[in-house]
Amino acid sequence: MVQHQVRGFLTITDDCSFRISQFDMLSGSDVHFWGSIAPDFDNLTKGFIISDYKLNETYKNASFSVKLSRNATWDQIQVLSIWDLSTESNFGHVILSNGSDLAPALSPNLAPAPSGNDTGGEEGKPGPFRVPTMFDNCKVLSNDYRIRWSLDGDFIDIGLEAAITIQNYMAFGWANPNANSEVMIGGDVAVAGFSEDGMPFVDDFSITGYSECTIDKDGSAHGVCPDTIYEGSDPVGLVNNTKLIYGHRRDGVSFIRYRRPLVSADTKYDLPVNYTENMTVIWALGLMRPPDTIRPYYLPQNHGGPMSVTYGHLVLNVSDQVNECLGPLDAEDKEDQDLIIADANKPLVVTTGPAIHYPNPPNPSKVLYINKKEAPVLKVERGVPVKFSVQAGHDVALYITSDLIGGNATLRNKTETIYAGGSEAEGVLASPMELIWEPDRNTPDLVYYHSLFQKKMGWRVEVVDGGLSDMYNNSVLLDDQQVTFFWTLSKETISIAARGEKKSGYVAIGFGTRMVNSYAYVGWIDDIGVGHVNSFWIDGRDAPSVHPTNENLTDIRCKSENGIITFEFTRPLKPCSHNDQVECKNIIDPTTPLKVIWALGTKWSDEHLNEKNMHFETSHRPIQVFLMRGSAEAEQDLRPVLAVHGFMMFLAWGILLPGGIMAARYLKHVKGDSWYQTHVYLQYSGLAILLLGLLFAVAELRGLYVSSAHVKFGLAAIFLACVQPVNASMRPKKPANGEEVSSKRHLWEYLHFIVGRSAIIVGIAALFSGLKHLGDRYGDENAHGYIWALILWFAIGTMIVTYLEYQEKRRRRGRILGRSNWVLGNLEEDDSIDLLSPARASAQKDAEHSGRMEVQLEPMNRLLKCGTFNPLVNFGQKRGGSGVDFFQLPPYNRNLTPNFDFGVSLGLGSNFDNVGAPNPLEMSSLMDRLRVRSERRPIYNLDESNDDA
Repeated sequence: MVQHQVRGFLTITDDCSFRISQFDMLSGSDVHFWGSIAPDFDNLTKGFIISDYKLNETYKNASFSVKLSRNATWDQIQVLSIWDLSTESNFGHVILSNGSDLAPALSPNLAPAPSGNDTGGEEGKPGPFRVPTMFDNCKVLSNDYRIRWSLDGDFIDIGLEAAITIQNYMAFGWANPNANSEVMIGGDVAVAGFSEDGMPFVDDFSITGYSECTIDKDGSAHGVCPDTIYEGSDPVGLVNNTKLIYGHRRDGVSFIRYRRPLVSADTKYDLPVNYTENMTVIWALGLMRPPDTIRPYYLPQNHGGPMSVTYGHLVLNVSDQVNECLGPLDAEDKEDQDLIIADANKPLVVTTGPAIHYPNPPNPSKVLYINKKEAPVLKVERGVPVKFSVQAGHDVALYITSDLIGGNATLRNKTETIYAGGSEAEGVLASPMELIWEPDRNTPDLVYYHSLFQKKMGWRVEVVDGGLSDMYNNSVLLDDQQVTFFWTLSKETISIAARGEKKSGYVAIGFGTRMVNSYAYVGWIDDIGVGHVNSFWIDGRDAPSVHPTNENLTDIRCKSENGIITFEFTRPLKPCSHNDQVECKNIIDPTTPLKVIWALGTKWSDEHLNEKNMHFETSHRPIQVFLMRGSAEAEQDLRPVLAVHGFMMFLAWGILLPGGIMAARYLKHVKGDSWYQTHVYLQYSGLAILLLGLLFAVAELRGLYVSSAHVKFGLAAIFLACVQPVNASMRPKKPANGEEVSSKRHLWEYLHFIVGRSAIIVGIAALFSGLKHLGDRYGDENAHGYIWALILWFAIGTMIVTYLEYQEKRRRRGRILGRSNWVLGNLEEDDSIDLLSPARASAQKDAEHSGRMEVQLEPMNRLLKCGTFNPLVNFGQKRGGSGVDFFQLPPYNRNLTPNFDFGVSLGLGSNFDNVGAPNPLEMSSLMDRLRVRSERRPIYNLDESNDDA
């Protein structure tokens, strides 16, 4: 059974005749018995007529004899086929070997005639060969559904055959013998069908309820579910006991052959079949749900419809000989090829690919693909230009012809009319050829696209009068080229149309970045063939989250043509003046890009939606439609780009720049200028990362748009950050020892302080506004969590700064009380005292009134022989007068290493009392190096100001 549902048995009776029995075939135009030397494409097309017998009618279980032509002998015939001359179509064939011997190979349509009940011939002689479409028995289940079967030892081979669409399933199995009125419950059935890519499948199912298979929260499944769902993985096939043997779709008819054991090892879900007893069998036809990430199976949906049409049950004894199937199934819709409707604004990309489901066998191994679909039916409109982008290779020249076969009909001594294309219409991906064809009123309703250099690479073109492309000013293909979006703008309204590019039960488009939080429009055909268009607001991923809205839609139309759904409507640009309803926020602004997404599904309802109404295919990303310009472009997923940008800005504003400020504020008490180096390195590192993050975002977004609060905060913060190094380069010179700080120095310090702190504050505001922008515009679900994490980070930073500020206050208080830290040999001013701190002025005044003087020791040119001094050398305090009560040095110790870093609190008077001092020579050497610095008078040596020293 291939083209035209050919099926039957062939018997060679003698050297010049053969007999056909139990023959089924739908009628053709010019059909003959055909002979060739091999079954490949080239040899079949070069074959010849072997008999004058014509097959130009429909046959139903017919039997007849055929004589060979005078010029035909069995030695010339290796392959006998049924051939349509006008279309060069092979309806079916059988392979012969050694002339009249029948070979056990290739023939899913015709079979050698059986000899009695034998399944094999005598030893050494070829016996009858059973092709996968032939069975011993056939039972009619409904007008469009049949079951065929053959017993084979402990197994039964079953063939399911139905005139259904490719989206439908076929189910057959045995009812539970213990079932009462609910005959389906407990049934053991096989569900067969075809996947979206046209591959056959069959799975073992168990029925535990009248519902689609659902999985509860505890993992238990119920409904019509595959056996493997109940048991998990089934690597050795102990649960799924159905084995696919063969499957195909021809002329709108699905055929699946599978094998199952009569008594299965799976006693939990499978029912034993007693082939000698009458048993109740159950069957159903209906739509199936494609697999998804949650349920990776093709699942049957409710069959619906009346009993004995879409479902039923009967008593069957598989050992009985039954043959109720007279004639082939004749489907109303025989076209399985994809349909592409040409658009004037979008080119049709023509390539080549492997022939998998070519509609007119035999065919070459490589055929034409249009928009990634194998030999689709192309539908064009008169008066609308069709643009082809030919990328099929230099050996494929596209042309539009009146000849069904193509490949230059003049080479076959036939005439043809060429409407477009020719030998120059060839190109490759790197250098495609653009071919424009505009059908006119003289173009026939049916023409063909083919290659000029090879026959039967393309398929047919349907030419119709003007349609959507003529009715709407603009159109674009949405993501994945599965839905076309049309629109026409007026002053206050917009007219919209959407057309699916593949067969489906409904088409939905949405305005938004994704289906969640989007406004959707759904067009579908109900059970009685009436079209509907409704609007919805979607705020979740489940069926209850789809809420109907009351938008003012006018000029509503919805139709289905060969399973392709198109719907149209007109709506206001601004739905309503008040804002208390959700649809009032669905405003279309023609000056801004409209983000459009789409979905295709099996079935829709205007009442109670459930999981059965979920889509089986959806867009992967939104398309930005520029309504005014009439163009569109794919919206890139910028979240990875924004993540890198955000991390760089957090690293700068959240770590490096605040760290540089803290280094300058809290590390000045550290020896040397390490605080300054740390401050400079962190600030310049943060500034460099800021500029890199800005350039990265601008490059990826293809421009700088100062529209959102985040961009304004960010640019202001970056400007302030860039001012700081310029400010630092203009820093006035620090005053020398004893000099007063200049007003310019004071002004610079205040400016540096204010700009730096302001940059940090504005930068933090830019971080928070950026996260809010990420959630509002790009719909990032984690934006809220990021904001709380950022708040926690800066809260921790605030606590750290508070602690450091407390420590700094204590350190300053210690300096005010006279416990200053001195560094031996550091003659520079102590920068640890903040010039902007109010404590500094009071400390200076206290020093002036107390009469204390600051002593600083320089490193000596040689080590003191006296050893180590105590880190605190107390020279005494004033007691009401100018005299000094005591002067104490540590005991002499020559075994200790000298230490030159110590602090001194010194009171000056007229006398010194030396208690426990070293010898006078060493003391004199020490005093030579001791200098006194006063806030009220110049530095002088102690030995010059006090002869007693």
